[in-house]
Amino acid sequence: MEVQLTNRQQHILWATVRHYIATAEPVGSKALVEEYDLGVSSATIRNVMGVLEKSGLLYQPHASAGRVPSDSGYRIYVDQLITPSLRSRSVSQGSSAETLGREVEVALQKHLQWEDRSLETLLQGAAQILATLSGCISLITMPQTTTALLRHLQLVQIEAGRIMLIVVTDGYETHSKLMDLSPTPEETQRDSEVIDRELQIVSNFLNTHLRGRSLLELANLNWSELDQEFQRYGEFLKNSVAELTRRTLAPTATQIMVRGVSEVLRQPEFSQLQQVQTIIHLLEEEQDQLWRLIFEEPEPEDGGKPKVTVRIGAENPLEPIRTCTLISSNYRRGSIPVGSVGVLGPTRLDYESAIAVVASAADYLSEAFSYFNP
Repeated sequence: MEVQLTNRQQHILWATVRHYIATAEPVGSKALVEEYDLGVSSATIRNVMGVLEKSGLLYQPHASAGRVPSDSGYRIYVDQLITPSLRSRSVSQGSSAETLGREVEVALQKHLQWEDRSLETLLQGAAQILATLSGCISLITMPQTTTALLRHLQLVQIEAGRIMLIVVTDGYETHSKLMDLSPTPEETQRDSEVIDRELQIVSNFLNTHLRGRSLLELANLNWSELDQEFQRYGEFLKNSVAELTRRTLAPTATQIMVRGVSEVLRQPEFSQLQQVQTIIHLLEEEQDQLWRLIFEEPEPEDGGKPKVTVRIGAENPLEPIRTCTLISSNYRRGSIPVGSVGVLGPTRLDYESAIAVVASAADYLSEAFSYFNP
């Protein structure tokens, strides 16, 4: 969301969100003057809050009340106001988030010795610790269990400039992908038998190097190992194999470990019985919908680091949680996502701490999963 705020508007929005998270009460200018060193008068704060309300970042529950953050206000807060430069405005809060992240890691290491536990037991314990420390509903998916290995690979010329890649797994399942080579005019004149021989040589080369390897590995192969003579096939193979791998290993919904429901549903945001019932129904009866949402692979951050996804209120496509915030990240085997860890709570959430908790838990489970899947 592109909203340009002045430094004063940012600071007052930040303080409003922080105060509302802490109190669950609509925020007035007097409370901000008393609790935060904003360096401006109560009248100035009221004027700025009015501007933020007109921008859709705050709203009044009723005419005589203070303001509360909207979903858009929380989005600005998460995307712009808890960056390191703005966290310095509340040193204790920044320290709290970092401390909680470390606390999660220490608790997981202390209470979950994965060498002595089954994977399911490990994930159940991790879900309980995550719920306890975050104060949210914790959600951890069982990992993907696909272990298909490459048995045979073949490149076949279908017609001039069109090649089919055929992959056979160790379970004798066959998958194919047809792609254009986009040959140059000179290449279109080449003898079909010459191209067939080339494709057979490349197929033999790939089978020698790839047979018996997990399909999960194929998406990250270094194709520069191909002999220079066959480099023109490199990009075609890389794209074809990557797409085939994604299609062949399309994630399938697995069980979600859910903990912390009763504590979260006592919060004021969940006072309506019908809302509670729809959330519980989603958690218990429609896990496949929730699984597809939290396992969705986000774009990595700069530097390739896996990203924590934050969906606030109406950003959630599932109706039962459109008044909630869902924070999630994938845990991995190497660079391949195999499962997800997340927390679900009200939009009035300590975002900085919750993000730190989810990131720490995902890192820990990635390490644990590498132990279970050497």
